[in-house]
Amino acid sequence: MTDLTPVQRRALRARAHHLNPVVSVAGNGLSPTVLAEINHALTAHELIKVRVYGEDRDARQQLMAEICEQTSAASVQHIGNILVLWREAPADEKSAAEVKKKPAPRAAADKPKARAPYSRDAAAGLAKPAGRSTRTAAPRRQSRG
Repeated sequence: MTDLTPVQRRALRARAHHLNPVVSVAGNGLSPTVLAEINHALTAHELIKVRVYGEDRDARQQLMAEICEQTSAASVQHIGNILVLWREAPADEKSAAEVKKKPAPRAAADKPKARAPYSRDAAAGLAKPAGRSTRTAAPRRQSRG
């Protein structure tokens, strides 16, 4: 099991805040298939949430310790029925993921060209009449008196 510093734990909690649980542990407990799914999710995402149904607090703590021991993951947080786990991805998979995330450089032909400011009248080929306003004045109200 990996030990995390308080600073690392805080950063991981912040990253996990918006995540939804990807694995649920229900009445059958921690079966080999559930453990395999947790292992797969950790490999794919590094940081996951696991929802535990129908266990008391002490049982969830033991379940968290067992999951961390069997998957070589670190316990980040345990709040209510949600367990947050983290395991660093292997270096070869991490480099492949970084390559996928980087956008391809844009070619010079793909870059948008600067355009002249758009004018609706100019586009329609209309010229403004000289000395006239394009707005019409609203009629004045007369006071009742």
